[in-house]
Amino acid sequence: MRALQVRELLADHAGAGLADLAVPVPGPGEVRVRVRAAAVNFPDLLMTSGSYQLKPDLPFVSGLEFAGEVDALGEGVAGWTGGDAVVGGNRFGAMAEYTVVPVSALRAKPDALGWDEAAAYPVAYLTAYVALVRCARIEPGEWLLVHGAAGGVGLATVDLAKALGARVIAAASSAEKRAALARLYGPDAVIAAGPGFREEVKALTGGKGVDVIFDPVGGDIFDESTRCIAFGGRLLVVGFASGRIPEVSVNMPLIKGFSVVGVRAGEYGRRFPARGVENVAAIDALAAAGRIRPHVHAALDLADWCEGFAMLERREVVGKVVLRP
Repeated sequence: MRALQVRELLADHAGAGLADLAVPVPGPGEVRVRVRAAAVNFPDLLMTSGSYQLKPDLPFVSGLEFAGEVDALGEGVAGWTGGDAVVGGNRFGAMAEYTVVPVSALRAKPDALGWDEAAAYPVAYLTAYVALVRCARIEPGEWLLVHGAAGGVGLATVDLAKALGARVIAAASSAEKRAALARLYGPDAVIAAGPGFREEVKALTGGKGVDVIFDPVGGDIFDESTRCIAFGGRLLVVGFASGRIPEVSVNMPLIKGFSVVGVRAGEYGRRFPARGVENVAAIDALAAAGRIRPHVHAALDLADWCEGFAMLERREVVGKVVLRP
């Protein structure tokens, strides 16, 4: 089978490349899936150089999430049959014609989604759901500011927030991305992500500020966000794409009455397994009902993986890139 294999941890993905590998055999409690599409996520890029917290033993096959068809069952697996359409995630292994995962990592593909969209939604929308519903407890009519709104998780957050009835301000870095956001999801406002956004946010909210801020960027964006959050607001820390981990003087949340909340969707599910199951069921139900619409920026053949990775590195992607093995 074709697979994107990482053989050495090197800069610029130099240790990764297409390989012809044996089709894996599922063990007890495992399922083999014929992969139809695998999403590209930033951790996939980081793992090729050993820059991510998860460091699989070499060599390994890249890829966190996928959509495909059940191909073979390991001993003791029930509930699935060959040809069932599924989505799933594992810590690696998805960017191949076949992948083997624990049966617990699979769920039925929503009929409303094609292969590409199904591969693109599980991680991003789960993060968005945990952030907005579990951590922020967002209410219909509340104002939400989404930074990095054109990225995979940011776009999912905009989409989900609209489905939940929030009023959404989407911030993105380029005119092209802002135009795409307005066209695809129709947020209540689309603004530039540069310095000075707080004044625009205050004007849009009648001087009140936003109730919830979704921040995967950190750095100066976080600093300025503390200046346009409403009293009682929730500032969600999702990541630090800017490269700088910010700090906040505690007098700020004291005076303005806001909370700073860390968002780790996977860890949330591990800490609270029952709620984790509910979270996954909730986004699947929204997808099945057509209330969320994952956006695929580009769908490429697995042989073009390097270009797919480069699209993310150039920060030009609106939504997700997927690879078709």
